[in-house]
Amino acid sequence: MINTNRYLFLAGAALALPLVAATPAFAAEADSAAPPADAEIVVTGTRAQNRTKLDTVAPVDVLTADALTRQGTTELGAAIANVAPSIDFPRSAGTDGTDSIRPATLRGLSPDQTLVLINGVRGHASALVNLNGSVGRGSAAVDLNTIPTLALGSVEVLRDGASAQYGSDAIAGVVNMRLREADHGGGAVVSYGLYDTQFNGARSARHITDGDTLTVGAWQGLKLGNNGGFLTVTGEFLNRLPTNRSDLDIRDTPNKVRSRIGDPKVQQGTGYINSSLPLGDSGWSAFLFGGYQFRDSTSAAFARNPSNANNVASVYPDGFLPLINVRSKDLTATTGLKGKWGEWDATIKLSYGRNRLDYRTLNSINSTLGASSPTNFYDGALIYDQWVGGIDASRAYDLGGTNLNVAWGVEGRREGYRINAGEQASYIRAEGASSSLSGGAQGFPGFQPGNALRVSRVSNAAYLDLEAKLPKVLTLGAAVRGEHYSDFGDIATGKVSARADFTRWFALRGAVSTGFRAPSLQQQYFTTTSSVLTNGVIVDTGTFPSTSAVAKSLGGQALRPEKSVNFSAGTVIRFGGFDLTVDGYLIKVRDGLGLSENLTLSAADQALLDVSAARFFVNGIHNTAKGIDAVAHYRHRTDSLGTFDLTLAGNVNKMTVDSVPANPVGTTALFARQRIVTITNGTPGEKVVGTLDWTLGKLGATARVTYYGNVIQPASTASGDFYTGQRAITDLEVRYKLLDRATISLGANNLLDIYPDKVPANLMATNGGVAFPFFSPFGFNGRFLYARLGVNW
Repeated sequence: MINTNRYLFLAGAALALPLVAATPAFAAEADSAAPPADAEIVVTGTRAQNRTKLDTVAPVDVLTADALTRQGTTELGAAIANVAPSIDFPRSAGTDGTDSIRPATLRGLSPDQTLVLINGVRGHASALVNLNGSVGRGSAAVDLNTIPTLALGSVEVLRDGASAQYGSDAIAGVVNMRLREADHGGGAVVSYGLYDTQFNGARSARHITDGDTLTVGAWQGLKLGNNGGFLTVTGEFLNRLPTNRSDLDIRDTPNKVRSRIGDPKVQQGTGYINSSLPLGDSGWSAFLFGGYQFRDSTSAAFARNPSNANNVASVYPDGFLPLINVRSKDLTATTGLKGKWGEWDATIKLSYGRNRLDYRTLNSINSTLGASSPTNFYDGALIYDQWVGGIDASRAYDLGGTNLNVAWGVEGRREGYRINAGEQASYIRAEGASSSLSGGAQGFPGFQPGNALRVSRVSNAAYLDLEAKLPKVLTLGAAVRGEHYSDFGDIATGKVSARADFTRWFALRGAVSTGFRAPSLQQQYFTTTSSVLTNGVIVDTGTFPSTSAVAKSLGGQALRPEKSVNFSAGTVIRFGGFDLTVDGYLIKVRDGLGLSENLTLSAADQALLDVSAARFFVNGIHNTAKGIDAVAHYRHRTDSLGTFDLTLAGNVNKMTVDSVPANPVGTTALFARQRIVTITNGTPGEKVVGTLDWTLGKLGATARVTYYGNVIQPASTASGDFYTGQRAITDLEVRYKLLDRATISLGANNLLDIYPDKVPANLMATNGGVAFPFFSPFGFNGRFLYARLGVNW
């Protein structure tokens, strides 16, 4: 039996009653006209037909293909964050695999608390667990950059809890990638850019040009059959050189730049298709979409200076810079049928997704092996895959002026997770090596045979989603969903929502929902260990599953789902070419998951388990996100000055940690200050984006100014914190149509070459030259100049 929270329905009733009471007074003023021909119809957050983004019960942003491509970056995650104020995409550095696979956050919540869909079907997570000091530490999220922007028609961002509609992960909201649908025409785009910036650190200054980025992409639409079938094919190649914003390393003389803190070197190829084929006159169509990406990304660990205990001077007389190479192979394939099942619009789907990450440590050494050590190592692999199958059906009923849309569905999901061990030299500790030396490859030690595993789980779900549009004024919605997981059992969620359109130009809306996120297989089973010498005995330390004997000795337990309650209320105002939406929200998360600090085992457990210290995932973080989203849009056409399209969008967000679990077996805190401050202050509390698009004949321009509130990159004590400061970043692009089918664009991201606050000199004594906080939501690379040539046919 589905057991939703009692206060969900009480709050929903309280929300709906005043709207119902208001209905008679305003019914005469309401306008039930069909949406305009150029209105943006959305499919996310509602299963009713012909809902525009201004007609939905919950707030939905529609990011057009033009908005995503009219900027310097070709990374989808960065492009979305540049135009959506509620999304943050920090550019991590010095955080191992997270440098190459960066997570995005919505409303300041964890990256894995946002569900990502592709054409309405659940996307698969990356095999990566973000472990080190980065925003989203402990999460295993979808890699947005596996989809090229050129393959997209639009992106819809649902800013509301939606677990009852879509299932696990939709605590903060949903991002739905809608692929391009074209049966003719095509286009090609070539863009080139680089950073041209003045670096001013605490210890040095220099002019830098680096990060050269070449992107070549093309798409083509083809007809399939004679009844409206289509096949759209997209391909893209990216080559990006690394950036470096390190300051002087003062640990050895001469003082010089030894580290490489910045973007990784990337070579990447991606192919995507989207297709639909009507099956004769049956009323059914077959569809197929998906893609494959190979990414070769190389970031840098922190430099080992010449006097470092793990440097082998005969191999590296000047020290060395370990490089972490991640080769990602990402596959998505979805097929199915759409059509009429009696009176029902039905979709039958089957989807498979897989991500494999192979790790290599280059330009490094295993110091316990001395001069005989190799300098390049294969460290092993992480693999995650997911099968999703299901049926979705919806039908509209006309109940005497009330339009009731009924949707239901069932879904099955099978997930798998693997860890493959690396070569022996990548993890081994040589017998007799000094206790001052670390075993394994410096920078990123390999996975040991004891870390290797292969696990899976199955989940099944069913949902019912109702949306009733009453005559003239009121729209009511309700959804309920039940799921069963093979590893932790049952869970249920619910949602109620309401909207009152008092006039055509003014509406109120609101929703109350419960949500959940199942602990990922990565969080349940990821393990990596390093061998250290303790009191003359080699023992392990590292990350262990929460149900392992090691974790249990420290209080570890089986992981439970994260749960949430989401309250939202807002207004929609529109008249002429102007529209404004303002939505407030309160999201309370309980039993949140986090990766503990390294905890030391007792002497007895160390002797019994051959482990000296461990960290593991723990439930019990209770946190709250509350804030306001506002989006104002105005479009104005003139006879002689062209068309002006202005958008001003902002997000004000406050995160609090209400409580964290205590350590049941010791005095060391399970979650240190860094973890808590990262949640509360690791993303901007304020972000405002103002954009102006202008077109006049063959000329066009886009100007964007984004204001970011202060972000803290925390240390163990407040005196060691890094601050980004409050900044406004200006982007500018101008375009000219050379021919009817060709457009050249010139632009600059961060035109005024703005950096976050520099790291104070007194905090740089041992950090190897970290000059700026990499929690910065706008990066720390400075000005990026670019040119782009696009051709359509």
